[in-house]
Amino acid sequence: MHLGVDLGTTRTIVALADRGNYPVVSFLDEDGDAHENFPSVVAAEDGELVHGFEALAAARRGAPLLRSFKRALADPDVGAGTLLTVGDLEVPLLDLLTGYLSAVRTALRTRSNLSDAVDAVALDDGVPLRAVVAVPAHAHGAQRFLTLEAFRRAGFEVLALVNEPSAAGFEYTHHRGGTISSRRTRVVVYDLGGGTFDASLVDVEGHRHAVLGSNGLNRLGGDDFDEVLARCVLETAAPGAAAARSLEDLGRLERDDLLDRCREAKERIAPQSRRVVVEVGDTDVSVPVDTFYARATPLVEATVEAMRPLLGGLDDAAGLTDVAGIYLVGGASGLPLVPRLLRERFGRRVHRSPHPSASTAIGLAIAADDEAGFTLSDRLSRGFGVFRERSGGAAVSFDPILGADTALPEREGVVAVRRYRAAHNLGWYRFVECAGIDDDGEPRGDVVPFADVLFPFDPALRDGRDLRDVTVERREGCLVEERYLVDANGMVEVQITDLDTRYTQRHAIGTSASRRAWAAARPWSRRG
Repeated sequence: MHLGVDLGTTRTIVALADRGNYPVVSFLDEDGDAHENFPSVVAAEDGELVHGFEALAAARRGAPLLRSFKRALADPDVGAGTLLTVGDLEVPLLDLLTGYLSAVRTALRTRSNLSDAVDAVALDDGVPLRAVVAVPAHAHGAQRFLTLEAFRRAGFEVLALVNEPSAAGFEYTHHRGGTISSRRTRVVVYDLGGGTFDASLVDVEGHRHAVLGSNGLNRLGGDDFDEVLARCVLETAAPGAAAARSLEDLGRLERDDLLDRCREAKERIAPQSRRVVVEVGDTDVSVPVDTFYARATPLVEATVEAMRPLLGGLDDAAGLTDVAGIYLVGGASGLPLVPRLLRERFGRRVHRSPHPSASTAIGLAIAADDEAGFTLSDRLSRGFGVFRERSGGAAVSFDPILGADTALPEREGVVAVRRYRAAHNLGWYRFVECAGIDDDGEPRGDVVPFADVLFPFDPALRDGRDLRDVTVERREGCLVEERYLVDANGMVEVQITDLDTRYTQRHAIGTSASRRAWAAARPWSRRG
């Protein structure tokens, strides 16, 4: 069985590859009603975690509920042991993700419509579910590793990680291939989800897709529109006393309940709606849609700014000559304000997916289908470099190793090599990932630590001592080679070797140790 699984901030959606068709899987809630998603929520009840529809039912009984836990993956210092709080429980992020995805897998076997579509034997416990899985295009290495590891621990056989807008590009050409012509071969995928925004420029030739560039915002999505509406509701409900009834003044349960009601009300807004009504306690609060839109417009404008580098500025219609369409996907793109503003800016080439929430999952199922014949050439979509010691440790300079446009190989492969004669007794490498690298070779946008590596150029320092206590001294040292490997999932591995003695360190997210362990414990390993 081949699936596409889109782990979303508010909903997880699964699509099935079934003989050239890609239906969205329906899950049954606690009342037996079918939904084309599995809610991305976790609750604590009786000292244990419950997930999805069971978590929502527990919350109705008063259990504490955690929403949007996927957003924690985007934090710069995230790791497997990052603690999330659910009621009185503190749970490591990797354990929480694994538990949630295990619940998804169980629901696929026991509370979904899959048994109607395929041989039920394939759903037996212990039989791997083969899946292509999505990550945000600009997801950093730790985010990719934790996603991949959680799926694997939950019993999925992960065929590939695919960037979310790249997957949606498959769905575009599957449903709207007729818009692609010899003059217009490019598609801009605009993916506004519950917690993140991604945009990718994709060149299409038949079933061949080549990603030319990606950009995005790690913390902008439907959750932020919900918060804007909640603030409008509080100000309307308590005119002249907004400070006393600000969102920050609410208790957690009250705040979460209001945001949930605002999300539901937001999703009911139609193009002709004039007012949006949100129930607050025993009162229905009515907010003019124009008021909400005025407050939410800067969020949409921020997504347009994030797209700007992909198309040479996007001024008026500049850069759109070769573009067949700007394709709106993601659940938050369903807010009528989004297509309205984009059409005002870019005209009739703006198309909204007929399955905005499920577009990525459908595209992932297409990618998982060996018979579909679709191929993808993707990009790293983030910069990677290192801050190096220089001048005897008195200064630091940045070395840009990999650009965001680095092509991903089909398999792990070396994409960059540095070789030099060491000029110090000790090398202190501060590896980072970043949104991109500017024209001066400096990191721009969000900068995320990858690893702090202390490499002893002097063999006398390889005796197990704490290298953080060693003074960096200028002296001629060994011949050093750095090799940077990237795999098909966009994860980077660094290998540093003393070519004179063959002493080697290898570092990759989740393999040697966590980044905190690298910084706090003996930060090297011997291989060779």
